[in-house]
Amino acid sequence: MEECRFHIGDVVQHFKRENVNLETAEYLYRILAFAQHTENGEKLVIYQALYPPYKTCARPYDMFCSEVDREKYPNAKQKYRFEVVPVDFWPR
Repeated sequence: MEECRFHIGDVVQHFKRENVNLETAEYLYRILAFAQHTENGEKLVIYQALYPPYKTCARPYDMFCSEVDREKYPNAKQKYRFEVVPVDFWPR
């Protein structure tokens, strides 16, 4: 897999954001931290939705960085599941 690089504080968009009103913060997330699973050592990304109810989630780093499944989503414009967006892109 191609190396992907994210930083704490990055605002990222999930590829499904392409299908919603871009005036909202839906499918936008802020990376809060990186963690390591205590049982298997797997690297995790901890991130929070920028839309109600502002859910905090954890996802394996490799999955977070993965490419969009083109068989399942052939019309997706983003190459990766999550991509960094400029902070001035999303509404406050």
